Amino acid sequence: MAEENTSKLLIRLTQEGKLCKIKQQIEEIGGIDQLVNAHFGKSGDTLLHYAARHGHLDILRYFVDGLNLDVELHNNDYKRALHEASSMSHEHCVRFLIDKGAKIDCLKKADWTPLMMACTRRNFEVIRVLLEHGADPNLQNKDGWNSFHIACREGDPAVIKHLLYIRPEVWRTKSKTRRTPLHTAALHGCLEVVKILLERCDYKPDEKDSCGVTPFMDAVRNGHLSVAKLLLEKHNACPNAIDILGAQPLHQASVTAQEEALCFLVHQLGIDVNVRATALDLTALHYAAKEGHTNTIKTLLQLGADLYAKDKKGRSALHMACIGQHAITARTLLQLGLEDTQDSTGTTARQYARKPDITKVFETPKEPEP
Repeated sequence: MAEENTSKLLIRLTQEGKLCKIKQQIEEIGGIDQLVNAHFGKSGDTLLHYAARHGHLDILRYFVDGLNLDVELHNNDYKRALHEASSMSHEHCVRFLIDKGAKIDCLKKADWTPLMMACTRRNFEVIRVLLEHGADPNLQNKDGWNSFHIACREGDPAVIKHLLYIRPEVWRTKSKTRRTPLHTAALHGCLEVVKILLERCDYKPDEKDSCGVTPFMDAVRNGHLSVAKLLLEKHNACPNAIDILGAQPLHQASVTAQEEALCFLVHQLGIDVNVRATALDLTALHYAAKEGHTNTIKTLLQLGADLYAKDKKGRSALHMACIGQHAITARTLLQLGLEDTQDSTGTTARQYARKPDITKVFETPKEPEP
């Protein structure tokens, strides 16, 4: 029990940055070396991890220089102190660990390097230090992402420019699902990064990932219209490209309830609001109903969507709302005038309902939509 209490105390003092009290504990208690090198908790972190994570350089120096802790100590995920310092943007700790011989491209679980961890933050200086000491931005983690991919997600133009300066070919990478850094930047709405990628990298228009998704689709379905417009103007993106299910950006925007994007596609680009996803024969209204996006349904109807459209199985938007178990959406569609008809298998929308609140919708007299 005493040893456990001492461990907890040392962890707390390290997190709080109280070096003098740490030294006092180590001087007062015999056999402390075993505790200092111990791995704590489910993560298996050492005191070195805690010091690096919280950016306490003086404590880090004391552990390494004063107590001879190995800078390559790793926890249960094989994360080293350099991973911790890099991920939390503690530049001075990063420099110290590198000076003490920390491996620059050490791998933690899932094959993440310290540089990858640093790229999850918008801290140019830490990234620059790691690159100056030989960190390889082309290394990929288990998902096939390299540091450039990760930096494109975070969206710091300075980091992107520097990575391209250090390794001009770093953009020529795809994840295991065939997603490019351009996909990543578009998905996260990083407009300035997308501008850089279009100016300095030779991406082909409408490159598709393993699901058939293009960067334009990523931008639209996440509501990043400024990025979508840039891809149209500067990259000749196709506004009605299809994914592996035959779904267009219109359908994808309906799934994610991006109503402004829907208006843009229909009004500005002339996309047919009733166009069908070829593989499933579904309209945008079907997709919105299945996801329970009642307001999106109303927007689509205002844009001219056919309320009575059915897929090749004879299912209406009402069927889809019940398949998705969305009572409010089902009630709205009934109020708008849809009838509970049978599909090609003889199944009514009500029969798809599994939740009592949806069944009650069909038992309640319909009231007209206000």
